[in-house]
Amino acid sequence: MARIAVIAGDGVGPEVIPQGVRALEVLSARRGLGLVLEPWPYGADHFLATGETLPEARFEALLRGEYAAVLLGAVGDPRLPDHRHARDILLGLRTRLDLYVNLRPVRLLDDRLTPLKGKTRREVDLVVFRENTEGLYTGAGGRVRPGTPEEVALEQDVNTARGVTRILRAALDFAHAHGKRRVCMSDKSNAMTHAGALWQRLWRELGEGYPELERRHLYVDALCLELVRAPEQFDVVVTSNLFGDVASDVGAAIAGGMGVAASANLNPESGLGLFEPVHGSAPGLAGKDLANPCATFLTCALLLEHLGHPAEARLLEAAVERAAREGRLTPDCGGALGTRAVADFVVEELARTA
Repeated sequence: MARIAVIAGDGVGPEVIPQGVRALEVLSARRGLGLVLEPWPYGADHFLATGETLPEARFEALLRGEYAAVLLGAVGDPRLPDHRHARDILLGLRTRLDLYVNLRPVRLLDDRLTPLKGKTRREVDLVVFRENTEGLYTGAGGRVRPGTPEEVALEQDVNTARGVTRILRAALDFAHAHGKRRVCMSDKSNAMTHAGALWQRLWRELGEGYPELERRHLYVDALCLELVRAPEQFDVVVTSNLFGDVASDVGAAIAGGMGVAASANLNPESGLGLFEPVHGSAPGLAGKDLANPCATFLTCALLLEHLGHPAEARLLEAAVERAAREGRLTPDCGGALGTRAVADFVVEELARTA
């Protein structure tokens, strides 16, 4: 039995996450996976009603290994412009569970979905490894004389040898284990010289242990340009928190948009995992039956892979690929169906093939 905590969250989260749960339940029942999906109520509505974000007892249960994974829709609500509940839930989970790997596949489901002229599924197929607990997203820094003409804002970029080493090693190990030949490390070491020197040194030192891999370095602006110009040159990309955020969103754009972008937040040592579609809460789409459930389905496929069910993950991916191939998609991907109709097609396909 594997217990999975499910947080639907805010905005479109409560529309797409139940569809992912449906898919997981079908696969669990048909293939005997023993998944137990447990809903947790945390999000903006819960916070506004109770003042509670994610209770300490829930963190402790996760740290004790009582749950195999967390499936998260999205957190973020215009009623809470300071995003305090979102920080406590999403960033709290990432940092307190030490989920230092943010893995974001960039894989084209159907040739028609990419905006890149002449590119095909074979040419848009890579994985971005984003460092997830350091960099510019730690909150280190501050403001001096706020609200005055002399205001100063400082945002500090935190990079440690431990943090950089483990994300580089995770990307290199992934490439080695999955038969990927090319790994590109990206930074901005020509301008950010202190952090850049650390990343460059460790990249050279660690890379020596992987002679079978083709290792490459690109500045992050060049990386984004090359992702658009010739994505086929990349298998695995590894970079810092901010740069990984940007590069993986560029990757999502060339693979069909945020509505098909999946992600996993992982700690390979502890086995903990948090799985979330990349698109966020998208409050402007909430309640309109327009949110694309494909990112959630593909995120659930990553979750299945993480739990040791690769065959079932492939079944779910294949069902989503068939939906893309037949144009059974939401308007953001050129289709004419709503959230529920797309999800019904994918779940029915799973029921047929599983």
